[in-house]
Amino acid sequence: MAAPALTVTPASRPPAKLRLKPTLIAGIVIIGGFVLLALLPGVFAPYSPTAFDYNAVLQAPSAKHLFGTDNFGRDMFSRVVWGAQVDMQIALFTTLFPVIFGTLLGALIGYYGRWGDAIFGRVVDVVVTFPFLVLVIAIVALLGPGLINMFIAVSAVGWITYARLVRGEILTQKRAEYALAGRVMGYTASRIIFRHLLPNAITPVIVYLMTDMALGILLGSSLGYLGLGAQPPTAEWGVLIADGKNFMSTAWWIATYPGLAITLAGVGFSLLGDGLADLLRPRG
Repeated sequence: MAAPALTVTPASRPPAKLRLKPTLIAGIVIIGGFVLLALLPGVFAPYSPTAFDYNAVLQAPSAKHLFGTDNFGRDMFSRVVWGAQVDMQIALFTTLFPVIFGTLLGALIGYYGRWGDAIFGRVVDVVVTFPFLVLVIAIVALLGPGLINMFIAVSAVGWITYARLVRGEILTQKRAEYALAGRVMGYTASRIIFRHLLPNAITPVIVYLMTDMALGILLGSSLGYLGLGAQPPTAEWGVLIADGKNFMSTAWWIATYPGLAITLAGVGFSLLGDGLADLLRPRG
């Protein structure tokens, strides 16, 4: 008698293995390294970032000073390492309020719509009329230079992007069958929004957040270069580039290494965002 055929049901199939793409691994390594520098700068920096040494002014990179020294004899490697702490804070605090406030507001507007949607549309029309950087510079110029005022300026404008993104996702998700079933079963609006709709709409927000953190570092460095962000003698990468702009022909290392740090951080966040996008993308 022939043995009965073995039928494999969906429940008996082994779970799919989680495969991390090289882009995600590279992004985690790069950003993890910068976070480690930001948390423990004193462990990696051999010198104080603000200590003057007039016996070591404008020294080229060497074994003693890996990234050379600036016009005050300050060790550039130490200043770049300590700058990671400031710029990682910029990446965090320029996106923290916008992503929280924009996500919550976008979810509510997308679900309820009506007059709230109309008001939000008019606000968006006004804001997008002006370039983002121009608005931020105008607000910082009004409040005064400094990191705190820069965070306020970016937060006052940056939440709109997240709100638009979440609103669009919620408009799509609330027409899905599971959302309609929740309303039929008598679930409250808050339960439908925060336990069902928002978890299914949050993936694009997470991916965009990684890109926005990279843009936050670029923006913070740009404002630091213009004198509107972090103020000297703070070791911030944009400030370091501004310090070295007058020495490009004689001491190229002062501006070059902070610029490379900005570029590497931007690449790290971009790779992390691409990797997360692939990891979180729904599978067939």
